[in-house]
Amino acid sequence: MSGRRIALLGGAGGIGRVLAAELTAQGDDVVTLDLPGSLERHGVDGGIAIDVTDEDSVQAAFAALGGQIEGFVNLAGYNSALTPLAEMTTAYFDDIIGANLRGAFLAARAAAPLLGDGGSMVNIASGLASNVRPGYGAYAASKAAVIAMTKTLALELAPRLRVNAVAPGLVDTAFLRGGTGRSDETGESIVNLDAYRAMTPLARLARPEDVTGPIRFLLGNDSQFMTGQVLWVNGGGYAP
Repeated sequence: MSGRRIALLGGAGGIGRVLAAELTAQGDDVVTLDLPGSLERHGVDGGIAIDVTDEDSVQAAFAALGGQIEGFVNLAGYNSALTPLAEMTTAYFDDIIGANLRGAFLAARAAAPLLGDGGSMVNIASGLASNVRPGYGAYAASKAAVIAMTKTLALELAPRLRVNAVAPGLVDTAFLRGGTGRSDETGESIVNLDAYRAMTPLARLARPEDVTGPIRFLLGNDSQFMTGQVLWVNGGGYAP
């Protein structure tokens, strides 16, 4: 498939930049929506500024798309600290849920009317949505809810649209260092990466292209009879 118009929310991030390059190389027209700081830092031309925690910003950004799209990928999301739930502040919990879940809802609601018949929506969840680990309570809860929302949207928008999710394990991007547009992107990882590699059967972290392949599959014709599904991408570290 080529010649489609595809919107990437969070497209200035590590996975998003690789995905945008791959889709552009195959002839698609890619529009990136991201935080102003992310667009500027990574030199994204023609990007649309958005803050998914602000409903007015989401509405304005999708209005700025100015017409129909054939695909929508929501890559936005972050988790900036590892904190036990019993010690987590309400403000941090609300921040993570607001960005990762409420933001995904606002974006999906805004994107759905713009997607043409036969269009595809892909949400990015996380292996932590099911394979929970200490310290990730708010993030895991938000991504579990994104999966539930993906399945609900798949039923509600069928047969006009398909809605699926990709749930990666750790990917070697700025996400591990505070988040694209939310940090200087060069800090220490919040995760012990050596320990993570040791517990992963394929013995490495995922690279962005390990995740973009499944996303492109869900955007394309080879997955045209798939909706409400989750592709788990984790090097064998978790087998649901």
